[in-house]
Amino acid sequence: MRATTQTFPNNARVALLDDQLRLALERAQGGFVNNRQNAVDGLPEFEALRGAAREIKEHTLGHLDYYLERFEREVVAAGGHVHWASTPQEACDIVLDICREADAKTVTKGKSMVGEEIGINDALEAGGLEIVETDLGEYIIQLADEPPSHIIAPAIHKTRDQIGDLFHAHHAQKGHPERLDDAPGLVRQARSVLRKEFFRADVGITGANFLVAETGSSVIVTNEGNGDLSQTLPRVHIVTAALEKVLPTFEDVGVILRLLARSATGQEMSSYTTVSTGPRRSDDLDGPEAYHVVLVDNGRSAMLGGDFHEMLRCIRCGACLNHCPVYNSVGGHAYGWVYPGPMGSVLTPLMLGLDKAAHLPNACTLNGRCQQVCPMSIPLPEMLRKLRIKAHQAGHDSKRVQWGLKLWGCFATRPRLYRFATGIGMRILAWAGGKKKRLRMLPFAKGWTATRDFPAPAGETFIAAAKKRGLTR
Repeated sequence: MRATTQTFPNNARVALLDDQLRLALERAQGGFVNNRQNAVDGLPEFEALRGAAREIKEHTLGHLDYYLERFEREVVAAGGHVHWASTPQEACDIVLDICREADAKTVTKGKSMVGEEIGINDALEAGGLEIVETDLGEYIIQLADEPPSHIIAPAIHKTRDQIGDLFHAHHAQKGHPERLDDAPGLVRQARSVLRKEFFRADVGITGANFLVAETGSSVIVTNEGNGDLSQTLPRVHIVTAALEKVLPTFEDVGVILRLLARSATGQEMSSYTTVSTGPRRSDDLDGPEAYHVVLVDNGRSAMLGGDFHEMLRCIRCGACLNHCPVYNSVGGHAYGWVYPGPMGSVLTPLMLGLDKAAHLPNACTLNGRCQQVCPMSIPLPEMLRKLRIKAHQAGHDSKRVQWGLKLWGCFATRPRLYRFATGIGMRILAWAGGKKKRLRMLPFAKGWTATRDFPAPAGETFIAAAKKRGLTR
């Protein structure tokens, strides 16, 4: 997926004018938020689990080299293979080489954010392979030739009517000429089409929600069962996973699993939790002949121990997106890359560089809701502020912002001038607000006043009011 983060302001303006997008986001937002709250309220020990999960991840990250090496040993002992990739290109080359060695023609793929991150679909298609997404949301956006707009609900930006049109256009030649517009019917039709693809695939690719160091296992959670079929029916199973997905034991996995589904979809548990450990053994009824794990770094090692170390605790639940007022206004595509919302506004600049994503840390009101709902207690607002500082120091601010800060600094470093100027400004704005005490137009804030009035100030500054009441000298 090509990054277009530099055009976030333009992307956002376009998104705000998209009525279909607004409709889709409004329908989805309440469900995610309310379901999560109900699930959390039903688990009295939720906060205790958050603390335990944080400790587990911090311990693992503090000894990441040990647990990754142990994971590799266990995978090899189980008959599998581990590959290390520093960059997205290396990861794609490794996967393509495995597919060529297997003489593969078709690939079924489960949902994988790391797969999106490294651009695996484009790489395999360029290598002559046919790729079929098997997660329903990913399948929908593959037909639409669009990137995902949410990390757990890739097609959240699509309405049911749009999906009906899409299926009608692509499924007619596959024996389904009727146009459907009901959710159960659309799901049945997708299942009918996809089931054939599972049986003819040579390679199955999945992501991993967790990697277990003590056994060399990979764990995925799904609600559709497509992950199971993608990794058991093809001859070769490839897992693409980020380094920080590793955990020491299955007991640790169990702790975080209790947080994951509740934070993501509001379920107590996802419908399927699937564990894979190596290729098929002689007494297994199904499973792949070969099992490969591709471990992707892509800048994560550089984050360890630094200002953004805590971002590596992220379990990709999407709670921060679901509760973000900016995301819920513009959707995921406005962010321009794989990871949208608050977590994406931190990860994207770190992975692509601030020069390509300087707008994203500013795509936030700093209301703090993302940190409140994050099951891993990641201080997202703090990291966004740090990125804003780095972007400013690197000169990525617009000329208007640079001049505005210089002008403000000129006044702020001269207290008497600052108090005189703000005092005059408050009186003028209070007068302009009239009897209703509302401003319909405010200089330098037309983005706000274009859709809402601005409350007029009381007519005096905070310092002046405090001084009048004897609260300051």
